[in-house]
Amino acid sequence: MRKMLLGRSGLEVPVIAVGCMRMGGLGEREAEAFVGAALDMGANFFDHADIYGGGKCEEVFSKAVGMTPRARDGLLLQSKCGIRKGRYDFSREHILESADGILRRLNTEYLDVLLLHRPDALARPEEVAEAFNRLRNSGKVRNFGVSNHNPAQIELLRSEFGQDFCANQLQLSLADSTMISSGTHVNRGEDAAVGRDGSVLDYCRLKGITVQPWSPFQSSKARGAFLGDPAYAALNGAIARIAAERGASDTAIVMAWLMRHPARLMPVTGTMNPDRLRECVKGTEIELTREEWYELHLAAGNTLP
Repeated sequence: MRKMLLGRSGLEVPVIAVGCMRMGGLGEREAEAFVGAALDMGANFFDHADIYGGGKCEEVFSKAVGMTPRARDGLLLQSKCGIRKGRYDFSREHILESADGILRRLNTEYLDVLLLHRPDALARPEEVAEAFNRLRNSGKVRNFGVSNHNPAQIELLRSEFGQDFCANQLQLSLADSTMISSGTHVNRGEDAAVGRDGSVLDYCRLKGITVQPWSPFQSSKARGAFLGDPAYAALNGAIARIAAERGASDTAIVMAWLMRHPARLMPVTGTMNPDRLRECVKGTEIELTREEWYELHLAAGNTLP
């Protein structure tokens, strides 16, 4: 699998991350087979969160990989914290406690990356900075980032931490791409011109922060996946035609659309099916033309002014 640098961290990673949100639903043998298949593909960057399955997903993963120091050397592990029942929590105590719980469940001494999951309205940047510094100085976490944060929120956190964040995990897909489409409608009066994220995609590019698109096959939480959805007939038709011309699967073409963007995106897959993951990996090897990229963008319902 192709590699890339994660932000300005110097950490070399695969161009896709294997999302483990659904791993808690796998049996022991299924989990072992999936993790083994992912590693055989070179997909050794695994994305977790302390809330996935209430921590079960991290435990299932650790058992599936047979965590030992030797096994750990071949893995890149990312997890997230900050979401609690009915609230978000970026307090120093919660971040430290969550990190220890993650390490315990993954049976590892360190995380390659820790992300703050969703913005906490009550966050105190100085507390976040203290927690991050403790984790870094103790060797428990090597790199830090955020998820679902806009530019001002990131700058506020960095004002105290003073270190670069390596990643920002954001929802982005062919059928949910306002992060991209609003940029083509600058200075226009239509709804598509409304910026809802503070130009976060361009901000991350300027700051050297890797954007990790989550739910890359989803239209929205309400509708679910857009592949095969009759509401996206035009998009599915365009995907199918390009897939046939390229000798690839629909899944691979969807992934290729994200990979074509110059922001050097690192999509987070969500499948627990080794064959589907393999198609995602194949998509990273396809470079769509500018014409193909825009055809899919427009077929998804986006417009150009």
